[in-house]
Amino acid sequence: MPRGGPNVGHMIQNLRILVVEPNPERVREIVDALSEAGWSDVKALAQISALDRTVKDFAPDIVLIDLANPDRDTLEHISYATETTKRAVALFVDQTDDDLTQAALNAGVSAYVVDGLKMERIKAVLQTAIARFKIMRQMQSELDAAKQALEDRKTIDRAKGILMRQRGMSEDDAYNLLRKTAMGQNKKVIDVAQALVTAAELLS
Repeated sequence: MPRGGPNVGHMIQNLRILVVEPNPERVREIVDALSEAGWSDVKALAQISALDRTVKDFAPDIVLIDLANPDRDTLEHISYATETTKRAVALFVDQTDDDLTQAALNAGVSAYVVDGLKMERIKAVLQTAIARFKIMRQMQSELDAAKQALEDRKTIDRAKGILMRQRGMSEDDAYNLLRKTAMGQNKKVIDVAQALVTAAELLS
């Protein structure tokens, strides 16, 4: 399965799962539960300190972490190591408080489950984690697109301003020139505008 932008429905059926659990007996229980749920592409990791390297090597779709008592430093490490914008993360803890819960959400954890990992709930939790991850990723994608559109608009406005000053054009004529130039060069208007702004900055 491609690691780039997998279809989420396909992901749920064919998950590559990394399990972080120091207890070998618990690992066997988790792997068995995942196998019963139809997921066999599973790798177990005993030491969370090796999480960063293992994520890069194994490239999981979801990281399942079973911790008794997490702290803020651990949550920050998890966020950094698992690259939560790229994959779902399900974190199971025995106990928590409001601050840790908020810290987990801020870290991008897709599912934060208190009262430990129950084998009969594992499939539902992972499916929920991936569904929530899909929503989070879509929202981030839309936010990034909106920010980029705003930046592009600012650049085009600057390019129009340069043409208006240098050639005494109206705003409409300046934009039409940008668009005509872009079409003639088989480029986007933003690319022509950025080149004009960059050239003007070099000559200023």
